[in-house]
Amino acid sequence: MPADMSADKPEVPLVAIDQRTLDEVALSRAEYLQILELLGRAPNDVELGLFGAMWSEHCGYKNSRPLLKRFPTSSPRILVKAGEENAGAVDIGDGLAVVMKIESHNHPSAIEPYQGAATGVGGIVRDIFTMGARPVALLDSLRFGPLSEPRNRYLFSGIVGGVGGYGNCLGIPTVGGEIYFDASYSGNPLVNAMCVGLMESGKLIPAKASGAGNPVLLVGAATGRDGIHGATFASVEMDEASEERRPAVQVGDPFTEKLLMEACLELRDTGWIVGMQDLGAAGLTSSTVESAHKGHAGIDLDVSKAPRRESGMTPYEMMLSESQERMLVIARRGHEDDVRALFARWGLRSDVVGVVVDEPVIRVREGDRIAAELETRLLTDEVPAYVRDGEEPPELAKLWQFDMSSLANSLPAPADALLKLLGSHDLCSREDVYRTYDTMVGANTVLGPGSDAAVLRVRDAADHETDKYIALTTDGNGRLTWLDPFNGGALAVAEAARNIVCSGATPLALTNCLNFGNPEKPTVYYQMSRAIDGMAAAARILETPVISGNVSLYNESFGTAIYPTPVIGMVGLLEGREPVPCAFQAAGDAVGVLGPWSVTPDTLGGSSYLAEVHDTRAGRPPQLDLEIERTVQQVTLAASAAGLIRSAHDCSDGGLGVALAECCMWSGLGLHIALQMPEDVTGSALAATALLFGEAPSRIVVSASPENWDALSALAEARGMMLTRLGSVGGDRLSFPPLLDVPIEEMFTTWRQGLRPFAETPEAEQAHVRTDRIE
Repeated sequence: MPADMSADKPEVPLVAIDQRTLDEVALSRAEYLQILELLGRAPNDVELGLFGAMWSEHCGYKNSRPLLKRFPTSSPRILVKAGEENAGAVDIGDGLAVVMKIESHNHPSAIEPYQGAATGVGGIVRDIFTMGARPVALLDSLRFGPLSEPRNRYLFSGIVGGVGGYGNCLGIPTVGGEIYFDASYSGNPLVNAMCVGLMESGKLIPAKASGAGNPVLLVGAATGRDGIHGATFASVEMDEASEERRPAVQVGDPFTEKLLMEACLELRDTGWIVGMQDLGAAGLTSSTVESAHKGHAGIDLDVSKAPRRESGMTPYEMMLSESQERMLVIARRGHEDDVRALFARWGLRSDVVGVVVDEPVIRVREGDRIAAELETRLLTDEVPAYVRDGEEPPELAKLWQFDMSSLANSLPAPADALLKLLGSHDLCSREDVYRTYDTMVGANTVLGPGSDAAVLRVRDAADHETDKYIALTTDGNGRLTWLDPFNGGALAVAEAARNIVCSGATPLALTNCLNFGNPEKPTVYYQMSRAIDGMAAAARILETPVISGNVSLYNESFGTAIYPTPVIGMVGLLEGREPVPCAFQAAGDAVGVLGPWSVTPDTLGGSSYLAEVHDTRAGRPPQLDLEIERTVQQVTLAASAAGLIRSAHDCSDGGLGVALAECCMWSGLGLHIALQMPEDVTGSALAATALLFGEAPSRIVVSASPENWDALSALAEARGMMLTRLGSVGGDRLSFPPLLDVPIEEMFTTWRQGLRPFAETPEAEQAHVRTDRIE
C-alpha cells in the first residue's frame, strides 16, 4: 500500500503543479495527469523524480519503443533477448560468448566534454562486466562541428581526451572507431561508446533482484550530487540554458572503476549473488526499479545507509544522483559478509542498503521515514509509448533533383580532387587521435585502428590462445541518412557487415545507437522511422540480428537537429585462419573490384566528393540492393576462406579513388591500373569523376597473387557477381591513365596532415572556450 505522505506536506490538488517543476523532471502536463490517474493521488517530490527519470526517453524509450520492435532479434547464437539485460550476448562456440553494447553520452559531452566522454566510456564498460564478462575492447563513434570554430576544437580535444583518458586507465584497448564533422553537430556533438567483453557462456549474471530477504548492497564509490537529472537532461534539447546543467554531468574515476571491475569479476565465480546491476542513468532509481521488476519482486531501500560524499543530501538527490563507479549487488542471504569482505580486499566500500521483498514495489526510506513508495510496474510497464505521424522533410524532393551536370564546368582535375578528399577532415588519417589511445594493451589486438575492422585474438577461460578471432567495427553516415533515411539506415548495417567481411570474419550480430533530433517534430520522427526500417531490412538479409542498443533523441541545439545518425556496432567471428588485411601485400599482385561497376553521375549523390570538393550536400545517394550486397559479402568470405585473396578493403566514403589510395598509402606499394576505359568515360570529365569518386555501394577492392586470380574470377562468376580486374601492385604511384597519376608520398603527406593541427587544442584556447556558452 502506498505510504501516507500527509505528515510531510499538505495534500497537493490534483493539477496544482507549476511548469518549472515538470520541466525539471522532463515530464509533460499530460504525463503528469496520467501519473495522477495511475496513483489516485499526487506524487510527492521524490516519487515525481522517480517518474521523471524512469519515464524519460533515455530510460523509458517512450518515443522509440514501438519502432524498435521492427528489428530482427533472433538467432541460434543469441544467449539473451535484446533489452532484457545490460548488454547483448552471442555464443561463439567452445563455451565462450561475446557480450557487447554501444551507448551515447551526447548531451553531457556538449557541456563538459572530457568528463562527458570519460563517463560514457565508464558506463558502457560497467554494462559489460556487470554481466560477468571481461571487457576486452572499446570502440567509439564521434561527431563534431567544423574545427574552424573554437568551441568545436575545444569539444574535439576534450572528448578525445576523455575517451582515451578513461579507457587507458582501465587497461582496455581502444581498437577502432570513426569520426565525422559537419555543421549540424556544432551545438550537439555525438559521443557513442562501444564495449565488447568475453566470458564463459554459462556464467552470465542477470540484472535482477529476487528472493525475498536477500540483502541489497551498494558497492563502489560514494554518492555525490553530480549527475542529478542526467537521464532527463539527455531527453531534452540543448539551448541557451544548457550550460546551467553542468552539475548534471557525472565525474569519473577510472582507477576506482578498475578495482570495481576486477572485484565484480571475482565475485561472479563465488555463487554468493543472485544478480548485479550497474548504476548508470538515473542512478539508484533505475538500478533498483529495473532489477526488482525483472526479478518479479520489490526492494525496500534505506538511503540513509548509503555512503555519500556530501552532507545534507536528500532522498531525492540520493535516488537521482548519477555518481559513477557504483554497482548494486543482490547477495544471497547469509553471504553479505562474504561479499563485503571480497570488495574490502579490493579497497572498495560496500554497504547493505536494502532488502528484496515479495511486494512488487520500490520503497525508499530515510531511516524510519518512508520517502517514496511506488509499484515498479508504474515506472516500467506504464511508461507512455508514443506512435507519431511522420512527414517527409519537404526539402528532400528538391535535394534529390540536384542536376549533376551542373558541376561540369567546375570539375577539378582528378588528382587535385583526390588530394582534396584525402586531406579533408572526414577522410584524412585518424592517427593523431588513436595514438592517444592504448590500442595494444592485453596483447590481443591483431588489426587495430585504421583497419576496416579491428581484429582481436580470443583467449579461453584459462587465458590460453584459441584459433578464434573476433572482428569489430562501428559505422554510420549521417549525411546519407539525412538525404535518404531508409537507404542511409540500410547502408550503415551493410557497411558494418562489409567491413567485418573484409577482415575475413563472418558477421554475427549488431548493436546500435540511434542518434536523432526531437521526435515530436514530424520530420524527425519520419527520419527515425524510415532509418529503422532500412536498418531492419538490411539486418534481416545479412543475418545480423540486433542484440542490444541505445536511443539518443532530442539531439538539437536552438531548434536545429543534427543529421539523423544511426550508428552500428558489429561483431564477427573468424576461426582457424589469419585475418585479411586492408592494404596491398606484395608487388605483382593483381587488384580488382568485386561488385557492380558504375560510371553514372548519379552515384555522386550525397557523396564525400560533393561535400568536400564542391561544398554541396545534395542528390539522392545510390540505392543499396541488399541481394547484391549479400552476394558480394558471400563471395569475399568464400575467397578468404579458400586463401584466394591477400587483401580486401571496403569501397565507401570517397569512392573507388579514395579506396585505392588508402590501399597504396597503408602498404607503401603503388598500383598501376591497366583498365581499358571506354570513350564515354575518357571523353567525359563528369563520368570520370563518377568512376573515381562515386559511392555506389556493395564494392570491395581485393588483391590476389597472379596464380590465384583465375580461381577468384571463377568463384565470383559462379555466384553471378562481377569482378573487374584493374591492374597490378607495384611502383610508388597510384597510376590510372589517362585519369590519374599521383605519387604515394604526396597522397600520404596530405592524408596524414589533415587533423594534425587540431589534435591538441592549446591550453590557452581551452581556458578561453571553457567559459563560453553554446552559441
